[in-house]
Amino acid sequence: MMDGIWPAVLGRFTWSALPFVRAWQNPTINEIIGAGAAMMVIVGAASVIALITIKGRWRYLWREWLTSLDHKKIGIMYVVLAFVMLSRALVEAVLMRMQQAAAVNAPGFVEPDHFAQLFSTHGSIMIFFMAMPFLTGIINYVMPLQIGARDVSFPLLNSISLWLTGGAAGLIMVSLVIGRFSTGGWSGYPPYTELAFSPDVGPDYWIWAVTLGSIASTLSGLNFAVTIYKERCPGMTFMRMPLFVWTALCTSILMIFAMPPLTVATALLALDRYVGFHFFTNDLGGNMMNYANLFWLFGHPEVYILILPAFGVYSEVVSTFSSKELYGYTSLVWATMTIAVLSFTVWVHHFFTMGQSANLNAVFGIATMTIGVPTGVKIYDWIWTMFRGEVRFTVPMLYSLAFMMTFVLGGFTGILLAFPPLDYLVHNTLFLIAHFHNMLIPGLLYGMLAATHYWFPKAFGFRLNEKWGRIAFGCWVVGFYLAFMPLYVLGAGGAARRSQAFFEPAFRPWLYVAGVGALILASGLASLFVQLWVSMRDRDANRVFVGDPWDGRGLEWSTSAPPPEYNYANLPVVAGRDPFFDGKRKGDPYGAPEDYHDIDMPRNSMVGPVSGTVGAMLGFGLVWHIWWLSILCLVTLIGTVIARSFVRDVQRVIPAADIARIEQRWHDAIAQARAIPRERETMTVNEGLAEVTV
Repeated sequence: MMDGIWPAVLGRFTWSALPFVRAWQNPTINEIIGAGAAMMVIVGAASVIALITIKGRWRYLWREWLTSLDHKKIGIMYVVLAFVMLSRALVEAVLMRMQQAAAVNAPGFVEPDHFAQLFSTHGSIMIFFMAMPFLTGIINYVMPLQIGARDVSFPLLNSISLWLTGGAAGLIMVSLVIGRFSTGGWSGYPPYTELAFSPDVGPDYWIWAVTLGSIASTLSGLNFAVTIYKERCPGMTFMRMPLFVWTALCTSILMIFAMPPLTVATALLALDRYVGFHFFTNDLGGNMMNYANLFWLFGHPEVYILILPAFGVYSEVVSTFSSKELYGYTSLVWATMTIAVLSFTVWVHHFFTMGQSANLNAVFGIATMTIGVPTGVKIYDWIWTMFRGEVRFTVPMLYSLAFMMTFVLGGFTGILLAFPPLDYLVHNTLFLIAHFHNMLIPGLLYGMLAATHYWFPKAFGFRLNEKWGRIAFGCWVVGFYLAFMPLYVLGAGGAARRSQAFFEPAFRPWLYVAGVGALILASGLASLFVQLWVSMRDRDANRVFVGDPWDGRGLEWSTSAPPPEYNYANLPVVAGRDPFFDGKRKGDPYGAPEDYHDIDMPRNSMVGPVSGTVGAMLGFGLVWHIWWLSILCLVTLIGTVIARSFVRDVQRVIPAADIARIEQRWHDAIAQARAIPRERETMTVNEGLAEVTV
């Protein structure tokens, strides 16, 4: 009787799904590593819950953060999620490099199936649950401030997007504790992920986590695009928008058109696995190339979804820390739009070796090389922005300079890969891994770290510690070159990617160097956490409440740090591309308005947290075939949407008197602050009031 009840209650769950049980039954190093990782997740989550409970902060968290519809808080939560997932993915990367260094003519310590899970989770997390939340969080925080808006167009949808992303990331973390993850790589290619070849739960975890994440990103793209079209303050024409807003707009449009093919691909793959369809099998009319085309229709624009916001960050940073207007603004705008369009024309270069004609390969090879032209325009414009400027080598500027040098190297190797004959030679080798990381670490991670250092004082009201920022920067750059330059050599020598072991002794020195580089990269992440802790400890000495610590140019620097919930007491009116910078040099940019008015802001809502939590539980039920849980979650989701549609009291009013009090406190601080010159901006005398020079 129990045999009939337990499957109905727990689906296909068995005790062997728990890594602790597997480690108990088979205590190998491989299983102990898996159990140890699961224990770290459990202990980490339990510690956070216990700490919040002991401090009695649940009510505060729920009211001020988890249910908030404020775009700034949602942006910060996205970035926190990105750092959490980056920590896990980097640990996995170090483990993979250690395994490869130890497994030259030796088995190493991680078995092939476990290694395949490691590279699948590492890739999936870094693309979907580190990079996407990071850039979405930065756009969320910065973009509405830069266009002079109070919030995004759809604040509730913004919260739902965040929580769906969080729920998807939660599914990935659960896979570490219950069951296994996919071994099909971050791209989830069939037939590796088809039921006949991988009947376990791993591909299902990947399918539902990626599906939730892609839906969330599509909603974010729609929200950001509408916000930029509709919420710009008076006078901010398209050609007066900051470059970061332009890149955010192009990224949003790419999200709208690129993410649905991924959702369709995962949905069809789910139909293959759950109800026996044959979209991607090699029999009964299916064809796995349909999956490859769908996936890379998303996959290559995704590269530019990740990189374009970083281009926007570099444009802001280089201009500010060179004390110059951005050179070639119009050409940068056109280059951004050109890259966005061309990104949809190159997806076939991901399968040059899969049998299409030489002519087709040539067309897509040429299209791929063409992207180098607008990218080169951007590098050219940034160099000319610095030329004869007063360049200050702050941490964000150091990341920008490292990006320019490193990204150009990666671009050259991209041109090599765009030649189909050369691509045949290094296809599926570590050369490809080196190129991919050569583009995305400086093109995404350096950009987001530069953004974090640049806008952190605006978000929290105090500067990050400069010394630890430079240490972290050094680790990220040195670690990158040591970890990935050897992979070019190994790939050219024929070392296949995703290999758990090698049999060529000549590979050993290069693998050792790559392993050392991975450890230094991990030190870079640790340095960032130390920097955060030191900065919080010394925050009173580094406060910049006035709000303009870097002599900024855009509107976001014209408010206090952190900005009030309503962003601006009165919406600004813009007459140029650098409105705040120009205003500082023409008069009093902080002038108080004659009177204040009530401001309507959205009320908090629990729809986002409920949607994300129930969405993750729905995915978990589908993974384990717990049908009653899946049906219950689906009904709850639909019920939540219906219930929300009956809610009418969705706005709250901030009284004019409260606004006047908040603004008066800020203006008093401005009056008391001492303006400081640029050469002293990293010292404690910087209170956020920049000295105005002509």
